[in-house]
Amino acid sequence: MSSPHDHPNQFALLGQRRFAPFFWTQFLGAGNDNLFKFAFTVLVTYQLQLEWLSPKMAGLVIGALFILPFLLFSATSGQLTDKYDKTRVIQLVKSLEIAIMVLAAWGFWVVNVHVLLACVFLMGLHSTLFGPVKFAYLPQHLNERELTGGNGMVEMGTFVAILLGQVAGGLLVAIPEVGRHYVAFACIAMALLGRTTAQFVPSSPSTDPNLKINWNPVTETFSNLKLAHENIVVFRSLLGISWMWFFGAVFLSQLPSFAKEVLNGNEQVASLLLVVFSVGIGIGSLLCEVLSKRHVEIGLVPLGAIGMSVFSIDLYFASRGLPPASGLSIGEFIHQAAHWRVMADLALLSLFAGLYSVPMYALIQLRSQPSHRARIIAANNILNALFMIVSAVGVGMLLKMGLTIPQVFLVTGLLNAVVAFYIFMLVPEYLLRFIAFIATRIVYRFKVIDDEHIPTQGAAILVCNHVSFVDAVLLMAASPRPIRFIMDHRIFRIPVLGAMFRLAKAIPIAPQREDPAVYEQAFTRARAVLADGELLCIFPEGALTRDGQLGEFKGGVMKVLETHPVPVVPMALRNLWGSYFSRVDGAAMTKPFRRGVFSRVELAVSEALPPEKVTPSKLRERVAELLGSAQGQPRQAAA
Repeated sequence: MSSPHDHPNQFALLGQRRFAPFFWTQFLGAGNDNLFKFAFTVLVTYQLQLEWLSPKMAGLVIGALFILPFLLFSATSGQLTDKYDKTRVIQLVKSLEIAIMVLAAWGFWVVNVHVLLACVFLMGLHSTLFGPVKFAYLPQHLNERELTGGNGMVEMGTFVAILLGQVAGGLLVAIPEVGRHYVAFACIAMALLGRTTAQFVPSSPSTDPNLKINWNPVTETFSNLKLAHENIVVFRSLLGISWMWFFGAVFLSQLPSFAKEVLNGNEQVASLLLVVFSVGIGIGSLLCEVLSKRHVEIGLVPLGAIGMSVFSIDLYFASRGLPPASGLSIGEFIHQAAHWRVMADLALLSLFAGLYSVPMYALIQLRSQPSHRARIIAANNILNALFMIVSAVGVGMLLKMGLTIPQVFLVTGLLNAVVAFYIFMLVPEYLLRFIAFIATRIVYRFKVIDDEHIPTQGAAILVCNHVSFVDAVLLMAASPRPIRFIMDHRIFRIPVLGAMFRLAKAIPIAPQREDPAVYEQAFTRARAVLADGELLCIFPEGALTRDGQLGEFKGGVMKVLETHPVPVVPMALRNLWGSYFSRVDGAAMTKPFRRGVFSRVELAVSEALPPEKVTPSKLRERVAELLGSAQGQPRQAAA
């Protein structure tokens, strides 16, 4: 695997064989899925008059049929991906796609709706088999610094493929008399091209070759869900992603009918809305690497959830009171100013959905055990399918109850706010990282130097100088993993900050002579953190600096290392002294905007010291070197 610094950004991955053939294979598969499905949906919505399948319900029925195999066969698919070489699985799945598309081509040629519905189910099976491979492949070939960018590229590629597939499907099927024939040829051509690119995907060896396949989908589904539940953060992230698919399914299934019945547009207007939606998702996905500074930044998830609710609710208001019209062309549609607000809402809600989903996928890939990662992804697909089926049923019920499509969008936006709040309370790490994300991009201009020294796996102790009340917040933002902090018990009494650190499960500590029980309990909890393979942060000065100088380092680190010898990573916060949260004038948090906004703050990170070479004086020397020579001699810190 190459160094994380070998390429400047996520787009450079397209020039590397470990990523490019896989990217184009999944791109063509997603494009073909949507060319076929959208052409079929438009055929039923605009061209055929079927008593048993109304235009309003066509999108829901086709969507439900497509995702049903995810619910039925994802568990088996996850096992196959863990047991066999992923590249071989990809090639077999793409061969299956050719056979399905030949059958679908015949269905379009003779206008056999039942055959086409069967092909929708079979293409869902094709995607079910490909799903675990898609997300288990990436962490096998990309490192932590590349994972967000790689996922962003895949998500962008997927939705651009959805966009192009749906536009092509809509335009081709709308051609009088011969449109269905062109769709048939295009589906077969896309499948053949996808099988060709799959041939160049590099080998991805099995992660669990001795796995015994359980062919019972029911028992294996429950087994996969139980396996995913072993890591509660991962499992709840699966629920968060599944909710995003619930949310997205509402809009994707209703856009054709929304275009026709609410916006009074023709087939091209329906395609335009899908273009806007897909472009928004693609831009949001690509923005993740830029905003996360090439790390897995789950602080973007709450930001994404907020945007999803705000703009889906505004879409309801934007859809009210539109001027009466019928069969508007694209030119006529975009000529009306009111429609631009509708398109802006669609673009922004989908952009924020991209910011919401990509970090969650990257988190699951990063924190799942490699030996059963594909089965965790399969559990994700099972939950996604379940949520999407519930979405289809729920939207159908709301429409049967007489709600309009804009009212369905309003209900979805409000539900998203409630569900997002619930998830973030269950998994406070998302909320904490969001706070850290805001602090390091709005309050400060935060830069991390040599962040590759922060361990991405395994237990370690981080030691840092203690300058302000937000030191822990900045360190949270710098690390791709959660950090457990040992902090002065008095900080927990501060409003807001105290609540936040309790939410972060920070460990309170008091001087031994003041409260021996709290002192000993702190070290017991610290050892448990390291035993679980997590990161522990200690501020060895024991208190915030009152003069901006580096204090004497106490022996707490040595006490922990006696029983748990792990690497120790020295770190130093620079340029934070003098800020609102520091004690520059004797008392912190008394003069807002002391240094304005966007003041520059840095965190410098040193290589880890092996436990046998750690001493308080050695650690202080390293931190002083990171700070610079102006720190002077040690001062005596408060006991």
